[in-house]
Amino acid sequence: MKKILAVLLISAGLTGCGGIGSLVSNDRVTDADNDQVVTIGDSIFALSGKLQDILENYAGETFRRYTISGAEVTGGIYATDIATQFEIAKNDNPNIETILMDAAGNDILIPIITMFDWYNCKTEWYQWWGLSSSCKNLIDDLYVDTVGLLNHIGASGVDNIIFLGYYNPKNALLWLDDVEEAVAYGDMRLAQACANTTANCTFIDPRSSINDSDIILDGIHPTTSGSQKLADLVWPKLQPLL
Repeated sequence: MKKILAVLLISAGLTGCGGIGSLVSNDRVTDADNDQVVTIGDSIFALSGKLQDILENYAGETFRRYTISGAEVTGGIYATDIATQFEIAKNDNPNIETILMDAAGNDILIPIITMFDWYNCKTEWYQWWGLSSSCKNLIDDLYVDTVGLLNHIGASGVDNIIFLGYYNPKNALLWLDDVEEAVAYGDMRLAQACANTTANCTFIDPRSSINDSDIILDGIHPTTSGSQKLADLVWPKLQPLL
């Protein structure tokens, strides 16, 4: 029973649909000091908002925010997807110069946590062959969706995209064990999406910077120190664009 309750609590924090996520997930900001910088994405940004807070503190100005916990690239049942977040931001004010974003983490983690690893994205001890073909196929499909989204963002007149990849979750929780290969393959494909889009896109891989102490008890989201490290990776890419 305790394990089931823990999974439900983590799922709520991950998806933002009630419970933890809706209580602490960041509010949308549609008018800021600098409306030309817009953040879209999921709970790595949205759950605490610290990453965005730190970047705004560095810049000395606020940016527009559309990130939502639980967001997937397109579609999904838990939250407004990332493609739609961009459309909302564009409808609010189409003068967007820089998009700061992440995408695809929930598309992989939600099936692991809530669907008993439907795509076999956990590499168990006996899987000597490595990451399953079903998980690779899922991530390859996400690559196609992400390239399409990035192309659309660029075609909409956005000058720059800064794409933050994902770090390994904390292994303290059994249902998050053995996902390092999925994260590695995912970051590789997301980096390729950023390189292969028609938009001007810069990819940031945070895996070497984030360790267990930078992740909160749910095993997924950054602590304040984690948000600080992520901001310090993003800021050198963002600062010249302001």
